[in-house]
Amino acid sequence: MQNERNELSKIVRSLPQSSGVYLMKDRLGQVIYVGKAKNLKRRVSSYFQGSRRFIRAQPKIAAMVEMVREISVHQTRNETEALLLEGKLIKQYKPRYNTDFTDDKQFLLVQVDLHNKLPRFRLCRNRKEDGSHYYGPFAQAGMLRSTLAEMRKRFGILLADAKPEVLSGDRVRLYHDARAEIFAGHNETTLDEYRERVDRACSFLEGRTKELLKELREEMTKCAEAMDFERAAHLRDLSEALAKTIRKTRRFVRHWPRGDELEQEGIKSLGDVLALPNLPAVIECFDVSHVSGTFVVASMVRFINGKPDRRSYRRFKVRGGMGNDDFASMEEVVGRRYGRLRDEGKSMPDLVVIDGGAGQVGAALYAFDQLSVVIPPLIGLAKKEETIVFADDRGELKLPHRDPALRLLQRLRDEAHRFANQFNADLRSKKIRESILDDFSGLGKIKRAALLQHFGSLDALKRAKIEELRAVEGIGPKLAERLHRFLHRKPN
Repeated sequence: MQNERNELSKIVRSLPQSSGVYLMKDRLGQVIYVGKAKNLKRRVSSYFQGSRRFIRAQPKIAAMVEMVREISVHQTRNETEALLLEGKLIKQYKPRYNTDFTDDKQFLLVQVDLHNKLPRFRLCRNRKEDGSHYYGPFAQAGMLRSTLAEMRKRFGILLADAKPEVLSGDRVRLYHDARAEIFAGHNETTLDEYRERVDRACSFLEGRTKELLKELREEMTKCAEAMDFERAAHLRDLSEALAKTIRKTRRFVRHWPRGDELEQEGIKSLGDVLALPNLPAVIECFDVSHVSGTFVVASMVRFINGKPDRRSYRRFKVRGGMGNDDFASMEEVVGRRYGRLRDEGKSMPDLVVIDGGAGQVGAALYAFDQLSVVIPPLIGLAKKEETIVFADDRGELKLPHRDPALRLLQRLRDEAHRFANQFNADLRSKKIRESILDDFSGLGKIKRAALLQHFGSLDALKRAKIEELRAVEGIGPKLAERLHRFLHRKPN
């Protein structure tokens, strides 16, 4: 082990101080992590310095570093090229420790939710048919964040973290903190004046996007002339994606219907296309989330009059150990939700939406049958073709992409999906934090559970003194000393 670490140290010391991509491999030669760096030597060496707090504070990174037995690098001419190469290698090797870069999460976009009363400018990685407008993709995240910060000051617009306050009539206060004093415009403004600011900011983004497209195409031509065809192909793909985004953006006309009007239009349209007995003022939507059959959870979100009622959101740990059986998981959580409403004497929603197709809808319908209740209108929204699936004998229904009813259903489904994935991620993060104890010999499940229950968290356990560890039932003096040394060891 020590010899292997010495070899790694030699490799790290010999790395170039240039931009590039590094690959970390385990003892079997499998790539477990791919990363990019402005300075390869400085970045890679940071993983193996015992004084680095961020390594010690993140058990997942520390566990990865313990597995590394080999490092290889690819030098690049600049950071943008490193980013493109990183994406290609992650797709190729699918390393277990790369969780933030997938096929559909490569470059940042700027999303402007023009369907809201007070549109915000936020960063995202996926374009959706949700009525928003998108600018990008942009390869350099840091530069894009700086641009948005500058736009906030220059145009007086809202970013994603803002919490505006409606004062009276159509007057609003955009920010509550010190940022309110650094706008070019007033912090208190009207809806109409704010929309003019958004128009100017969107025009600015369109111009920046066109400039970037021109630069990408010029660099692509230079690479092709230099016979660097691989990089030229990457730049071609990026410029094509960018051009496609620009074409979609150009098609919109900035019409500013009020948010309430859009929501009411969606509710009315949904009631019509589904032939509902009442307008769907209260809608509940379910989604199931898991990772290869583990960490199986579900979410329920509730919209009232077309708006999220977040206080009524619910999340579920699936109890039945269903694994990959989404149907059984859906049956369980629908039964739990509406069994509780029945027992508490509460009314059913006007519409229940299931994220999925006929199988998931059938599972939900079976759950209702077991409860012996009057079944509310029930549909599914199948992702692949955005098809509405009915619980009765009606055939499937596919609405136009810009139909207000479909837009409302998509907002519901996306919110349920986000809420379920967030719960799933929280559980996985908790498991990762606790999994470090799995590497400590002599500590079985009972003692491990006793420690976590006694201290409440892994961080509190790490801060505990030997005497405090000994106070836990089943933890003797020698075991306490060994555990204390283990928790405070430094990465090699």
